[in-house]
Amino acid sequence: MSTSQPVALVTGSTSGIGAAIAHRLSSDGYFVVAHSRSSAQAGHALAQQLPAALYLQADLAEESAREQLVQDTIAHCGRLDVLVNNAGTSQVIPHGDLLGATPDVWHHLYEVNVIAPFRLIAHAQAALQASAKERGRPACVVNISSHAGVRPKGASIPYAATKAALNHMTRLLALSLAPDIRVNAVAPGLLDTPLTRDWTAAQALWREKSPMRRAAQPEDIAQIVSMLVTSDYLTGEVVLSDGGLHLT
Repeated sequence: MSTSQPVALVTGSTSGIGAAIAHRLSSDGYFVVAHSRSSAQAGHALAQQLPAALYLQADLAEESAREQLVQDTIAHCGRLDVLVNNAGTSQVIPHGDLLGATPDVWHHLYEVNVIAPFRLIAHAQAALQASAKERGRPACVVNISSHAGVRPKGASIPYAATKAALNHMTRLLALSLAPDIRVNAVAPGLLDTPLTRDWTAAQALWREKSPMRRAAQPEDIAQIVSMLVTSDYLTGEVVLSDGGLHLT
């Protein structure tokens, strides 16, 4: 199978921000390759909801699976124009509990949150460059980071450090891959999801202190991703998307 539509691979796209991004890019005219590590049923259901989509399953903690995901995308679609590195993992550890942040925690979070996006970009580089030459406009990578990578916040110090690394990697790759491939990141603050609705203190903080007086909806972040994908000029940016909380 191949498609004349531009193709967007969105990792971790069966729920939350990833699903919202998949829907938004589909409405923008992209053939969407959805992905998850384990929720295959939800992935196939998402692919059926979208006008033009495919679901692929892969454990991004494994290098062979990362390479296979990109290869399968290109084999099925014949091209790759946009890569959204949304998949990630976290672990809640109080920042003062240094012994709780074990080497295993550090290794796993770095493997999924930093190394996996880098290797996916590496495996996709040739296809993205080919897209740029064919379409006459840059291909695009968007990394989904976190405000924890910008400010001293987050579920744990290892998690925040991985997002800070992802932000800096975004800037480095924007330099090294230009002009054929643009690389940007989005750094959301609190997301209003079923998981966070009971986070009373955080929800109150965003309602009372952020200029926008609310947490983000997944669709808010998807809109920013769409903006970054649409632009042919913006690169190397980390868009802090916390409703202005960082200003207070």
